[in-house]
Amino acid sequence: MSPSWNLPAVIAHRCGGALAPENSLAGLEIAAAMGIKGVEFDVQLSADGHPVVIHDDTLERTAGRTGRVGDLRLDELLKCDIGAGHHRAFADERLPALGDIARTCLRLGLVANVEIKCDEADGPRVGGAVTQACCELWGGRTDRLVISSFSESALARAAELAPHVGRALLVERIPDDWAQRARALSCIALHCSVASLSAAAVAEVRGCGFRIAGYTENDATRAGDWFAAGVDALFTDRPDRLFGLGQAAPGALP
Repeated sequence: MSPSWNLPAVIAHRCGGALAPENSLAGLEIAAAMGIKGVEFDVQLSADGHPVVIHDDTLERTAGRTGRVGDLRLDELLKCDIGAGHHRAFADERLPALGDIARTCLRLGLVANVEIKCDEADGPRVGGAVTQACCELWGGRTDRLVISSFSESALARAAELAPHVGRALLVERIPDDWAQRARALSCIALHCSVASLSAAAVAEVRGCGFRIAGYTENDATRAGDWFAAGVDALFTDRPDRLFGLGQAAPGALP
């Protein structure tokens, strides 16, 4: 079975964007309540090898405490309050395990973009563990899933373990050899910063047979321009502003 692209046009960045604590269960609930159909979140491993959902490799910014994610066990990480620093309304919102996020996405009908966070040297280990966990958690619903990463070694391991799951190569700026690298990893999409994107680059990527998604766009007018240029999806911190856009985004590759 070939990987498929099922990400919607508007994707809530880090679960709920700026409307909830990032990478939280609360963010998923808010995104779904708004009518958003897709979410993105970051996954890395605890010291004892369990996938947890957090962007930074340290806890200071989101949990207000010291420590590195990779140095702490799962039970220690799951006690971290990631909500109070966002707003007192979210006090006691806990750092989630990937399993909690996956079950909530499936319950709410959310398509998930799982970004594997790791350095290149650790890509095979982290990419393998996260991909295996995703396959187990999503089961027969991996059509509701795309795996992305800046780490090409993580994506290579994901391709080995789950060739049926869609993969996207993450870049900040599109390199000259992007197509060669994406094809080597059997990716179906390229994810790129909108700050370095252009209409010509969008046309090139789609003309080569790949989907393209941009991050992170929070302005509705610019988002409309990106969709008109042919961008398939946009990651946003303000899904409330972009909701409803992109419905006319191209659905079939040329």
